[in-house]
Amino acid sequence: MFDKLIGVENRFSELEQMLGDPKVLKDRSAFQKLSREHSELGKIVVVFREYRQVSKDLEGTQELLREGNQELKAMAQEEVHDLERQMKTLEKRLNLLLIPKDPLDEKNILLEIRAGTGGEEAGLFAGDLYNMYCRYAERKGWKVESMSQSISGIGSLKEVVALIQGQGVYSRFKYESGTHRVQRVPTTETQGRIHTSAVTVAVLPEAEEVEVHIDPGEVKVDVYRSTGPGGQSVNTTDSAVRVTHLPTGLVVTCQDEKSQHKNKAKAMKVLRARLLDQKIQEQNQQRSEIRKNQVGSGDRSERIRTYNFPQGRVTDHRIGLTLYRLESILQGEIDEVLDALTTHYQAQALQNESFETKRPSGR
Repeated sequence: MFDKLIGVENRFSELEQMLGDPKVLKDRSAFQKLSREHSELGKIVVVFREYRQVSKDLEGTQELLREGNQELKAMAQEEVHDLERQMKTLEKRLNLLLIPKDPLDEKNILLEIRAGTGGEEAGLFAGDLYNMYCRYAERKGWKVESMSQSISGIGSLKEVVALIQGQGVYSRFKYESGTHRVQRVPTTETQGRIHTSAVTVAVLPEAEEVEVHIDPGEVKVDVYRSTGPGGQSVNTTDSAVRVTHLPTGLVVTCQDEKSQHKNKAKAMKVLRARLLDQKIQEQNQQRSEIRKNQVGSGDRSERIRTYNFPQGRVTDHRIGLTLYRLESILQGEIDEVLDALTTHYQAQALQNESFETKRPSGR
């Protein structure tokens, strides 16, 4: 670990010099790229330098223990215990900081929410989840843009796809993919029985055109007239767009905009994100069981969380976390859940890194 940290510090110093180079200052793209790397490494270097200082202080204090008088030894012994605690804390922080960063963490996301089992009640809860994520995004100062929505006759949400833009969006949302289960008495239930419904959530990193190239010859574009709930016409022009990716069979529809060109642009953005996600899922399947356990299965069918209304309870089944504040969570106060998930998966990643380091080489 120490060798890694020295390498990081050397690179940090190198970047400081490069950022002062007039040639780099003139190249906006290069400057931004180097600035991001400098900022990320700076978080490690600050802790590493503090760790070295504490280590130096510890050595000096231990010297007092060996050579000082009885009064000094008593004071030094107490300080040694305090410095040793600081060292352990800083070592843990450094280990976490050295875990390879997910290259997708800083990306925007395409959030897809679909009603599952449970009929209209599932659709109503899909709307509740969408509102929850929108409120959380608002708290973080992120921008939410609806890409497509499908609403049933009574106003429940069959499906919604939204683009969420901001700093580190994927890093916060990446563990939300899976099946979210709700237990409550539906408004249509006359006998007060609790029903269980399900909603699926998919979090896809936004894909740039350079990351996912789509051959125009492999895409079929159909246009049709937009329709609203109950089949009522929304407008009188063929502005809705259906894009089919022929090699994979993926289909994306978009009718939110009045402009056909805008709907097509949105549909292509969603398609690129789905193709990138498909690529990531394939890569995950090719990894070892250890690596798959590290990042979670990512299985969309995996039941990850239950929202129990009668008990006011939210339970995340992956980490055994139960919170009795369902109302505030649905208002977008989900940091406690997301922080717990991040800590859990960081610990798994750290354990995996340790195993990879200790594993003997050879067959």
